[in-house]
Amino acid sequence: MPQTSSLRPRGQIISALGVVMIFTWGSSYYLMTVLAAPVAADTGWSLNAITGALSAGLLTAALISPRVGRMIARWGGRPVLAAGIVALALGLVLLAAAQALWVFWLGWLCLGLGMAATLYDPAFATLGRIYGAEARSAITVLTLWGGFASTVCWPLSALMLEAWGWRGVALAYAGLHLCLTLPLVWYVLPQEQATAPPARTGPATDAARLSPQEIRQIALMAVLLVVNGLIVVNISIWLFTLLQAQGISLGQAVALGALIGPAQVGARLIEMAGRERHHPIWTMIGSTGAIALGLGLMALGLPLPALALILYGGGNGLFSIARGSLPLALFGPERYPLLMGQLARPALMAQAVAPMAGAAAISTLGEAATVQVLAVLGMANLALTWGLWYSRRQTG
Repeated sequence: MPQTSSLRPRGQIISALGVVMIFTWGSSYYLMTVLAAPVAADTGWSLNAITGALSAGLLTAALISPRVGRMIARWGGRPVLAAGIVALALGLVLLAAAQALWVFWLGWLCLGLGMAATLYDPAFATLGRIYGAEARSAITVLTLWGGFASTVCWPLSALMLEAWGWRGVALAYAGLHLCLTLPLVWYVLPQEQATAPPARTGPATDAARLSPQEIRQIALMAVLLVVNGLIVVNISIWLFTLLQAQGISLGQAVALGALIGPAQVGARLIEMAGRERHHPIWTMIGSTGAIALGLGLMALGLPLPALALILYGGGNGLFSIARGSLPLALFGPERYPLLMGQLARPALMAQAVAPMAGAAAISTLGEAATVQVLAVLGMANLALTWGLWYSRRQTG
């Protein structure tokens, strides 16, 4: 474990990062859920152009995420997360000031830089660098905090929108980052000693440190994250549309969708109660199995939508834990920040293209066939997870 100075109690560090997760997710990834329609109504810009800016931000995050991982591996999480928060604040100020669409897109490119350095993957990498092999429980608790991002920020954004308009919402979040999340990162996270840079950097250097078996495991993890990104983003965006196509009213669909959040938190609490008695591969198997079963129930059109969404939500809650703890268990703490940065790239790219892919599927195949495609993707992820289990078993 790298040497650190003035290390605060574990609970303080995780709680500070938890607050940061709530507001970084809420002011970036979840922001357009509340603001997209008001922005379009106020500016006359199309919804496609507005959501396209979010996709551009996610692509930006994907492109620089490996570099973020290398920076955390060398310098620790505090300076990287702090820089990411400043980038988020700058992006939000640009959104608030945007009178032209290109300025709005520029703001989202800045937000993309911030997302790459502040969301789950850099936070997990930070915990891995601080606590080494003992970071798994910290990752689990952090996902509990992060699970409240939409619960806190969607109502907060709506309240601010009513009072100040969408530009005021963006400015308020910028101020919140500078006055709350930035001080939390700078004064609570430890200042870590820098490690020596490698003789040369890049994918070839990182790959040289992995055995052929580990390279196969990394590839499986990458594909698994891509498929999960396609599933989760499309369910988040198109869930009400897909449920209404099955004869469920909008009010019922909203009530059913509200089951996902508690199911996520409940599954994470169950995982935390296990006190790390099992390998994280079993958490991933439980996650992908529950997601596949929930999507399968939806695809079959069975009159069990509540059960389907509870299973999906629970599986998705476990996935957030497994995506952070499984690479740590498979590859060890020394390489963990680097590998998390590399794995973030394909996941973010999938999330960037998922809304357009889902819209195309619904318009060409129809809602029922789209749910079936998502169910097939869920089964594919379960198969990929068993492939990881088999690969781990071969290496002992």
